[in-house]
Amino acid sequence: MNHREGDLIALGLAGDFDVIVHGCNCFGTMGAGIAQAIAAQVPEALEADLATPLGNPAKLGTISTATHGALTIVNAYTQFRPAGPAPLVDLDAVSRTFDVIATRFPTARIGYPLIGAGLAGGNWNHIAPRINTALSGLDHCLVTLPGAGWPKQV
Repeated sequence: MNHREGDLIALGLAGDFDVIVHGCNCFGTMGAGIAQAIAAQVPEALEADLATPLGNPAKLGTISTATHGALTIVNAYTQFRPAGPAPLVDLDAVSRTFDVIATRFPTARIGYPLIGAGLAGGNWNHIAPRINTALSGLDHCLVTLPGAGWPKQV
């Protein structure tokens, strides 16, 4: 897993990535964290999210996508509920969403944040290996905010 510091959305919009991925819940609420910033800066991503069946647990492990210029935003359904006791992230859903991403975007430069390890309360040491396995051999990169630190064990 490659790592760099920066603003994932700005890097994607500037052309550093072809695809940016972020974790979503199954209720269409992009009201916090990077999802909120994506909804504000790339409203097509929120529209794609809201076009899916809301509150359906069958969405776990699937994706919806939106295009903004040359950038594709992937809404990865990695948690069912938008809030509640942690962890909210579903590890099997992380694996399934990244398997789908690997199949759909095999030649893309893919960027993502600490999916499931922020507001969703998951353990990055359990999440990162699933992403690495699914995206093995592909061009992918963890992007964290400058100075935020990140788990060195990935």
